Amino acid sequence: MRVRHPALALVALTATVIAGAPFVGPPLDPDTSAFVLWQLRVPRVLMAALVGATLSVVGAAYQLVFNNPLATPSTVGTSAGAVLGVLVAVVLGQPSTTVNLPWLALAAFAGAVSTTAVVAALAASGRSRMQDVLLAGIAVTLAAGAVATAVESVADVGQRFTVSQWSLGHLPQVGYRGVLVLAPLLALAWGGVFSQARALHALTAGEDVARTQGVDVPRTRAIALGAGAIGVAACIAWCGPIGFVGLIVPHLVRLAGAASPRALLPLSLVAGMGFLIACDVAARVLVPGHEIPVGVVTAALGAPALLALLAAPGARGPR
Repeated sequence: MRVRHPALALVALTATVIAGAPFVGPPLDPDTSAFVLWQLRVPRVLMAALVGATLSVVGAAYQLVFNNPLATPSTVGTSAGAVLGVLVAVVLGQPSTTVNLPWLALAAFAGAVSTTAVVAALAASGRSRMQDVLLAGIAVTLAAGAVATAVESVADVGQRFTVSQWSLGHLPQVGYRGVLVLAPLLALAWGGVFSQARALHALTAGEDVARTQGVDVPRTRAIALGAGAIGVAACIAWCGPIGFVGLIVPHLVRLAGAASPRALLPLSLVAGMGFLIACDVAARVLVPGHEIPVGVVTAALGAPALLALLAAPGARGPR
């Protein structure tokens, strides 16, 4: 594996952003500064790093699984399922916490995993082509969206506002509870994706070629999709949908010279950390005195960045 120098520069830039992000903001007195730094800023940066890394590495893995550079963590219905779960929970009016966790987070996680499980099961069956699995993901997304619209039609104004605020995507944290809750699930997702790196590399040459190299294609699909779904579902459950990260970052890594899956996956993980942290910093400083939800920033950057990446000579899909 050979990674060009721009990829190393990308890693260095990411490390710089991660190191400097907690200190962005006006100067404060020592006591207040210590609380803000260690209880607000550092947990928030850690959360952004975990979520950005997960969305990016899962996006890269899905692009390899589907052999489609436009595949994202939402391709298999994960985001749509999470929104449906939150809508159902809000309309039913369940308690704010369950087993010491926010009820909305549990409902979002359950909805995201449920919808993705349908697509992962189809991928694991071995009876469907990858294009069929992709179409199944689109069908599940549309179906979940339709049901969510029906549920929303019976919600009152307050319930719709709650769901709307959650769906903007957010990263603010007080303390390290969120980091400690998500870290084990995200580590499981990362481990599942990286365990299939060699198989995903073989899949880029086609399923038939991968089989001749001893790759169990249905198993690889199921593990990559399932592990990715767990990680993305956890991120969405805690922070709400944060779009475009899993689409844009892998393209940036490819432009930096890391086209091989063995380089693409780890570099996407590292670059995703810096990308989402940088977006969160922008969300805090773009409008003085106000904070923009980070999901709005990533969405605003996503469309023009995607067009620019697709127009660039180095922007290519998996090989």
